[in-house]
Amino acid sequence: MDATQISLVVLLVAILAGFVWGRFRHDVVAFAGLLTAVLIGIVPAENAFVGLGHTATVTVAIMLVLTKGLTDSGATSYLVDFLGRFTLTITRHIASLAGATAILSTVMNNVGALALTMPIAMQTAARTNRSPSLLLMPISFAALLGGLVTVIGTPPNIIAAAYRQGQTGEAFHMFDFTWVGLPVAIIGIAFISTIGWRLLPAERRRAAGLEAFFHIGDYVTEIRVAEKNPLLGQTIGEVADKFAALDVAILGLLRNERRVPNVPRRFQLLAGDVLIVEASPTNLPKLIERFQLVIGGQTPAPVSLLSNEDVRLAEVVIKPGSELDGRSAGRSRLAQQFNVNLLAVAREGSPTRDRLDRIVLRAGDVLLLQGEIERLAEVTRLLGCLPLAERRLQVGQGKRAIPTLLIFAVAIMLTSTGILALPIALGCALIGMILIGVLQVRELYDSIDWPVIILLASMIPIGDALQTTGLTTVIAAAIADVSDDYGAVAALLVVFLVTMLATDILNNAATVVIMAPIGMGVAQVLGANPDTFLMAVAIGGSCAFLTPIGHQNNTLIMGPGGYNFGDYWRMGLPLQVIILATAMPLLLWFWPL
Repeated sequence: MDATQISLVVLLVAILAGFVWGRFRHDVVAFAGLLTAVLIGIVPAENAFVGLGHTATVTVAIMLVLTKGLTDSGATSYLVDFLGRFTLTITRHIASLAGATAILSTVMNNVGALALTMPIAMQTAARTNRSPSLLLMPISFAALLGGLVTVIGTPPNIIAAAYRQGQTGEAFHMFDFTWVGLPVAIIGIAFISTIGWRLLPAERRRAAGLEAFFHIGDYVTEIRVAEKNPLLGQTIGEVADKFAALDVAILGLLRNERRVPNVPRRFQLLAGDVLIVEASPTNLPKLIERFQLVIGGQTPAPVSLLSNEDVRLAEVVIKPGSELDGRSAGRSRLAQQFNVNLLAVAREGSPTRDRLDRIVLRAGDVLLLQGEIERLAEVTRLLGCLPLAERRLQVGQGKRAIPTLLIFAVAIMLTSTGILALPIALGCALIGMILIGVLQVRELYDSIDWPVIILLASMIPIGDALQTTGLTTVIAAAIADVSDDYGAVAALLVVFLVTMLATDILNNAATVVIMAPIGMGVAQVLGANPDTFLMAVAIGGSCAFLTPIGHQNNTLIMGPGGYNFGDYWRMGLPLQVIILATAMPLLLWFWPL
C-alpha cells in the first residue's frame, strides 16, 4: 500500500474507534472524519459535500418524511391494531406484533415501523401480564428483517441500489431484494417467535408493568400548608426553587377542594393549600421539618392526584439523536420552557430517583412526564422522543388513510415498472401527501433524522475514496487470496460475515457505504457477479442483532425493555447464524456467481 492508502486505513480505524467509543454522536464522528480526509488530501475539497446531493441521501430523507405521512394518516394503524389482538399465547403474541412490524418495515423506515408497534407492545404486555422484554427485542429485530424485502425498506438497500447505479448505470429495482429478503424475514420471524424469546435471561421474562417500572406511588405525598407558615404569600415558583434544594418537586396543588395538577409558577401559596410533592423517603422528613409543613392525610392514588380531564401522565423513550440525548435531565427547563413536569427517569428497566437534574440522559432512557394532553404530544415530538402509550389518530386524519395509500402505491408502481427513478417517484408521493393535507409543510424537516443524513453524507465521499485511492483493489485482492482455495463462494461468505459483524458496531448505513465498494472489488478481482456481493452487503448491513448500538431500534428498546448490553447476542447470535445459513444458498440461487 502507498502512503495515501495507509492514511485512509488509519482514518477508517479512527472513525471506527470513534463509533465504538460513543463519546460523540456517529454523525459528528463521521463529519470530523470527512473534514480530516479533505485536510490530508484523501478527499478533494470540491467533492467534500457531494454526499448531501447523493441519490441515496436524498432517497433516505424522502422516505423518512413519507414514513411520517403514512403514520399520521392512519394508513398503517389498522394493520397494527388488528394483529395486536392475537395475544392468547406468548408465541402468537410475539408473532403477531413481529409480523406487523416487519410488514410495515417493508415500505417505511425501520424506526417508524417500531414507533408504531412499540406502544401496542407495551399496552398488550400490561393487559396480558407479560414482560415488555418478551416483545420489544423481537419487534425491533423484526423491523430490521422486514426492511430486507424491498429497496425502500432500509437505508442499506437504498445505498446498495444507488451504488450499483453509479457503477453500472442501473439501480436495483423495487423487488429485486424480495427473492432473498422475504424468505430470510419469514424464517427469522419464525425463529424469534418460537425459540428466540426463550433465550432471554429469566429475569427479563418476568412480568413487570409500567406502574412497577416507576413505583411512583412510593414518592408522591400531599403536604398541607397551615396558617402562619413562612411560605405563605410566596409564588409556587419561589417555593419550588426552595424545595429543589432538597430534591423535592411540586407536582400539583389542591385549593378549595379543586385540583390544579399543572399549577402555574406565578400562583401564590395560600393557607390551607395542599401541595402534591415528589420526594424520596429520606428527603420527605427534612422537607416537613425545615418548612413547618404537615402531611395532608390519606394520599389518593398517584394518577388521580396528577391528572384530570386535561392533564395526563405519559411515558416516552428518548430516541438516538434526540435533543435530550447527552444532556442533563433539566427538570426546571422542561417546566419553564415546555410547561411539562419530569417525574422520573428509568434506565435499563431501573427507576432513577435521586437528583434528577444531575442525570445525563441517554438514548433509550424512559421519561415519565406530566402535562396537558396536547402539550405532551407536541413536546414528545419536539424533544425527539417516542411515546410508550397507545397512539391515537389526529383529528380528521383517519379519512385521509385511503388517499395516502393510493398515492404511495402509485409511486411504488411507477418506480417498480421503471417509469420513474426511485427518488423522483417518492418525491412525487411526498408532494401528493402535502396537497391532500397529510403532511404539513412546517413539519417536513422535523420528520427527517438529520444525524442519519449527515452521517450518510459524510461517509459517502470517504467510501468513494476507497476506490479513487485504489484501497478497494488492495482489500479485494487480500480477500480473494484468503479464499483462493475455495473460490468465489468462500469470498462471498467472508464479505457477508465481515459486513454482519461490522454493522453491530457501525451504523448500518456507514457499514454499507464502506463495504459496497469492497464487495464490488472482490467480485471484479474474481470475475464473479457483482450483484451477488452487493446483495450480501445489503443483507449483512441490516443484521445488527448483537449489540444495542448497532441500530437505532436496538437502542430505543433498551430502556423500556430493561435490557442489558449482553442480552442482545443471546437472541441475536443464533438469528445471525440462521440468516447466514438461509441467505447464502438463496443468493447463489437467485443471483448466481
